Amino acid sequence: MKNTSRLGKMPPWQRYFVLFSLLSCSLTGTAYLLGHEFQIQGDFLGTHAVLAWHGVVAILASIALGSILPFHLKTGLKSKKKLLSGLSQLGFLLALVISGALLYYGPDEIRESVVLTHWLVGAIFFAVFLLHGVYSRKSRP
Repeated sequence: MKNTSRLGKMPPWQRYFVLFSLLSCSLTGTAYLLGHEFQIQGDFLGTHAVLAWHGVVAILASIALGSILPFHLKTGLKSKKKLLSGLSQLGFLLALVISGALLYYGPDEIRESVVLTHWLVGAIFFAVFLLHGVYSRKSRP
């Protein structure tokens, strides 16, 4: 019998908004990282435009994640399903928001360590986000 419970499931518009904003944020961050930090040059990688888009979609991602916190997180905590990946994502996102703010507003003395922290946490977050989504697809009937 098919499980018809929708408790904690996002409506399609919200799911697409979360996926679009987080994937866009991860891809623009990766593009900037490759061009700026690893000197992989192209017409697009590592440019200020990519960094600006990364900031814009990071704001959208923050809005999208704020929209799921009241229900998705609460239901996940109650069901105790995917707690490790879900709570890890929340912690990584908090670190990304704080380090992103420090990159923009923080003192120059800590910038290099904050840059390293931001892209390492971002890479780990993206991997956990993908695993969280893949696991969710596999666990559905």
